Amino acid sequence: MAATYDFPSDLLAGQEELRQVQAELSTLLKRLPWSVEPLDGFSDDTGWRLVERPASPGWTDDEQAEVEKLRRREHELVVFVSTHRYWAELAGVDRVHARSRLKHAHGAPPPGGTEPSP
Repeated sequence: MAATYDFPSDLLAGQEELRQVQAELSTLLKRLPWSVEPLDGFSDDTGWRLVERPASPGWTDDEQAEVEKLRRREHELVVFVSTHRYWAELAGVDRVHARSRLKHAHGAPPPGGTEPSP
């Protein structure tokens, strides 16, 4: 039988906000040009695979500020979740399993639909 964990509400909220911030940052980075600074496109076929990039107009100041804001918030949330006082209550394998369970507390079930054994 899989162990259940009674996560504090602030830890659950922090993990959920972290998930949302990471998703927003990922979406933003996929939408932005590949280079922060304006650069010419290139094609390189001398390596083990072809690498091509179109010309990049670079990021605007607003885009750079948005990425920085999201990265800063992501860092704050990672520190909050990973250093939360709750983790001191658990040791060894229990802590590892609890951290894994926290990542799926609000989202989809873990891959394969199984939960780790204690």
